[in-house]
Amino acid sequence: MARPEINRRQFLSAVAGTTAAVSTATIASSLSASAAPRARLIPRGRIGIQLFTIRNLVSELGFRAVFEELSRMGYRHVEFAGYTSSAEPGITPARIRQLLDDNGLNGIGGHRGINDFRNNMEAELDIAETLGLPYIGTANEPVSPGNRTVAGYKAAAEEFNGFGAAAAARGLKWYHHNHHNEFRFAADDPGVRLYDLLLSETDPKLVYLEMDIYWAYAGQHIAPGFEPVEYVKANPRRYPLFHAKDGASNPDNPNGYDIVEFGAGDIDFASFYRELRAVGAYISLWEQDNAPGTPPELGGAFGAAERSYEAMSTLRG
Repeated sequence: MARPEINRRQFLSAVAGTTAAVSTATIASSLSASAAPRARLIPRGRIGIQLFTIRNLVSELGFRAVFEELSRMGYRHVEFAGYTSSAEPGITPARIRQLLDDNGLNGIGGHRGINDFRNNMEAELDIAETLGLPYIGTANEPVSPGNRTVAGYKAAAEEFNGFGAAAAARGLKWYHHNHHNEFRFAADDPGVRLYDLLLSETDPKLVYLEMDIYWAYAGQHIAPGFEPVEYVKANPRRYPLFHAKDGASNPDNPNGYDIVEFGAGDIDFASFYRELRAVGAYISLWEQDNAPGTPPELGGAFGAAERSYEAMSTLRG
């Protein structure tokens, strides 16, 4: 199947024009705050992307075209949300690995469904090994909405420990990615925050955590009483990966924020990263759930990717 061509001149022109518009206020604020150079909070070599963000482009253009563009922009790490593309029917994990290598990209992790691990654990680990992924895990909530109880989360933690043990036996690390509901209080015990229970009941040597910073702040909005960064500071070795997803404050949104491009929102990423004991030691993966809806005149999802990379790489503190 012929690969759809990217009109690079049009794309780069759109990105160049809109990058300035989106980032002018941020740059002006930074320059006025201090003329002294400050360290990068997210080193360029530790910036990646969750491919769910540009799922439309993976489907329409294929992994090869997408990896070429991501590499050109400066991204170095890729987190998968699936291993197929309509533009490349029959593509194999081995071929995807070759495309990663060809473009200087590193497969860092993959999101799979809990049932994929329940039913096909060894096959999932086989694929992760082929892609060279050090991490493999899930973005599913540990339990169904009707089972947000102490017993429900304890049972889920026990299952997660089993997933982690299976991954560890193959030299891999298994991880869980949060959304906002994990930060709610248990339905049968309002004194127990479910996320606290998940941390205490899972083995830190077997179950790692990927903090989605946006969803942690949304969790803070719906169930106040914690600071997202404090979890990382208390358990630094359990959080190798972050989702750097930004949000604009919106009191009419039940989550407290609307998802926006990185650097265009109100989440104080500079303060978050400055609080960490080892700034620059984490892989930060850009994610924006609604990036496929970025208007063509703003460069589409690739435009959002370009601007967000620049905002992440210039975040200083």
